[in-house]
Amino acid sequence: MISPHSWRRALRRVNIAGLLTIIVCLGLWELAIRAGILRYQYLPAPSAIAAGAEELAARGELSAAVLHTLEAVLLGWTIATTLGVSFGLVLGSSQLARRYSLSTIEVLRPMPAIAFIPVALLLFGFSTATELTVIVLPALWPVLVGTMQSVMNIHPRLRDVARTFRLRRVPTMIKILLPAAAPGIMVGARISLTLALVLAVLAEMVGNPEGLGYGVVSEQQALRPDLMFAYVVVIGFLGIALNALLVGALTGLSPATAAALEGRSS
Repeated sequence: MISPHSWRRALRRVNIAGLLTIIVCLGLWELAIRAGILRYQYLPAPSAIAAGAEELAARGELSAAVLHTLEAVLLGWTIATTLGVSFGLVLGSSQLARRYSLSTIEVLRPMPAIAFIPVALLLFGFSTATELTVIVLPALWPVLVGTMQSVMNIHPRLRDVARTFRLRRVPTMIKILLPAAAPGIMVGARISLTLALVLAVLAEMVGNPEGLGYGVVSEQQALRPDLMFAYVVVIGFLGIALNALLVGALTGLSPATAAALEGRSS
């Protein structure tokens, strides 16, 4: 259960100055369009984008696209986080596992997500499975590396505690290593969530005719820039909302986790 104090703390993190800057920029954008300073044919004013979002919402297309993208993001992120934590615990606690696995990880980690789209299309066609294929592998690495490094940096005394109580490998990972590595894991999970949204939109733009990414492409092809920008704005707000919810949830776990998410030393 997340305490009200945790949510108040998360709200205090809101950058008011940054929000005011965005509002001022939008106002200048609107004035420049209306005054004819910006005369790009397919650059709508913020008011036209807002009207386009209202039109999409009234037709029901916006909510359907948001739900599809959100489902793909959360499912892909959950799979990536689960695999990343599991493999990270093993690699962080076993020098033998690192010896035989790190080279493979370093080969796969730099590969761009878009390179997997043709393979996924051949295997799964235009489907959610294609999105998950594109999401999971790139979103896996921040969690895996963060977990592995956190486990490797755990104080030796904690390992001595496990040996004192004669804990086997799996109980040691669950009861000792996992709680101690939690701040690093959560930072990796936060980065992974952002990546999952970006990759989901990318997969929808290229390989799945559903979701927010497909909406951007389809409205661009229909020469409706107001609707296209509306989808782009919604993607941005979705990213902000997901990040805020995750940070609000994680800051209630422990002071060390909150400090790690804020970029401070615990």
